[in-house]
Amino acid sequence: MLEPIIGIIFVAFLQRIAKHSENGEWAKQLKLLMLTFIGLLIGGLVYSSLQNLFFLGSCILLGWLCYLIYKEDFFKRVRFLIYAVLPLLFISIADWFIELLAPGFYAKYDDFLENLTILAVIWFFCMWIFTNRQQKALEKERQMRLAENKVMSQAKLELEQQVTERTAQLVKQNKALEKTLTELKNAQTQLIQSEKMASLGELTAGIAHEIQNPLNFVNNFSEVSVELLDELRDTLKDKGVWQESEDIGDLMDDLSQNLEKITYHGKRADSIVKGMLQHSRTTTGVKEEIDLNALIDEYLRLSYHGLRAKDKSFNAQMITDFDPNLKQVKAVPQDLGRVLLNLFNNAFYSVSEKKKNSPMADYMPKVEARTRKEFDLYGNEKVVVTVWDNGLGIPSDILEKIYQPFFTTKPTGQGTGLGLSLSYDIITNGHQGELKVDTKAREYAQFTITLPVA
Repeated sequence: MLEPIIGIIFVAFLQRIAKHSENGEWAKQLKLLMLTFIGLLIGGLVYSSLQNLFFLGSCILLGWLCYLIYKEDFFKRVRFLIYAVLPLLFISIADWFIELLAPGFYAKYDDFLENLTILAVIWFFCMWIFTNRQQKALEKERQMRLAENKVMSQAKLELEQQVTERTAQLVKQNKALEKTLTELKNAQTQLIQSEKMASLGELTAGIAHEIQNPLNFVNNFSEVSVELLDELRDTLKDKGVWQESEDIGDLMDDLSQNLEKITYHGKRADSIVKGMLQHSRTTTGVKEEIDLNALIDEYLRLSYHGLRAKDKSFNAQMITDFDPNLKQVKAVPQDLGRVLLNLFNNAFYSVSEKKKNSPMADYMPKVEARTRKEFDLYGNEKVVVTVWDNGLGIPSDILEKIYQPFFTTKPTGQGTGLGLSLSYDIITNGHQGELKVDTKAREYAQFTITLPVA
C-alpha cells in the first residue's frame, strides 16, 4: 500500500503551498483529498481482500491529482512534481496488471519489478526533496519581497503623510500670513486714522483756546454792561428822567434781558469750550471728586449732538435714570469722560445703523444711561453706571474680541478699534473697577461700569 502513502505526502506538500495562498477553496479540496487517501490506506490495511480496489482508487486519485496540477494555474510552479509521481504510478499499475494477467512472468521478473518500484520511490523522494528545498527558497524570497514591499509601502505611507502634514502646515502658515498681513494693513489704516484724530484733537484744543479769550471778553463785558445798565437806571430815577419817559424804561428792560441772554449763552459756550479742552487735554492720572451724574449727562448729549452734526436726519430717544443720592465719586475726569464718550458713541452708532437697515417702520432708537448705588459682600459702597441701547447688539462669535486692540466692526475710517480696549484698561487698571457687557444680537447691548466709591 505504497500509493496512498505517496498520495498523502503529495497532498501534504500541496496543502503547504495552498496555506500561503488566499484561495480558500483549494485548501478545502486538498483537505478532502487528504482524508480520502488516509481512508484508502486504512481500508487497504484492514481489508486485505479488497487491496486491489483500494490500490486502483489510490492510483486513480494520483492520476487525477497530476491532471489537476497540470491543468490549474494555481499549481503552475509545482508542475514538475508530475514527473516525480508519474514513473511510480506507471510502474505500480504495470506491476499490478502483470501480476494479474501473467503470474508466471511476474514471478520470473518479480525482483526486477521490485527494483523498478524502489527506483521510482527513490526518484519520487529525490524530486520531492528537491522541490521542497526549491519551494523553501522561493518562499523565503517571497517573504523577503513581501517584507521589502511592506517596508516600501510603509515608507510611501509615511512620506505621503509627511507631505500631507507639510502641505497642511504650509496652507495654515499661508493663511496665518495672509491674516497677519490683513491685520497689519488694517492696523496701519487705523493708526493713520488715530493719528488724524489726534491731530484733530490738537487742532480742536488750539481752536478752543483761541475761542476762550474772546469768549471771556463777551462774558465779562456782558456782566459789566448789566451792572452799568443798573447804575444808569438808578441815575435816571434819581434825576427824575425815568418818570418822564416810559419808553426809556422799556428799552432798558429789553436791553437788560438781551444782556442776560448773552451772559447765559456765553457761559454755556464757555462750558462747552472747557469740556473740549478737558477732553483733548492729556490726562494727569490724578483722581478728583466729580459729580458723576452731571458728567454722564454732559457726555451723553455731547455724543448725541456730535452724531446729529454728521447726520441731520438722525433722531434718538435719550433716557436718563440717575440716582439723586449718589455721592461724589473719585475718578480721573478726562479718562472717565473718554470711556463714557466711547460707550455713548458706540450706542448711537449702533441704533443709527439699525435704523438705516431696519425693516420695522416703527423702530425708535433708544439710548439709556443709569446710575445706582450698590454694596458688595463686605459692605463697601460701589457705583454702577449702565449704558443700554436697542441697536444691533454684538454677535456671539466676536464677543470675546471686542476688548482686543484694533478690533472693530466699523468700516475703515470710521473706527480705530481702540475705544473699548482703552476703556477696559481705564476702568480696570486706572480705576480698579469692572467693565462688563450683556448683549443679544439684533436686539440690544448693555455695558455696565462698576466703580468703587472710596
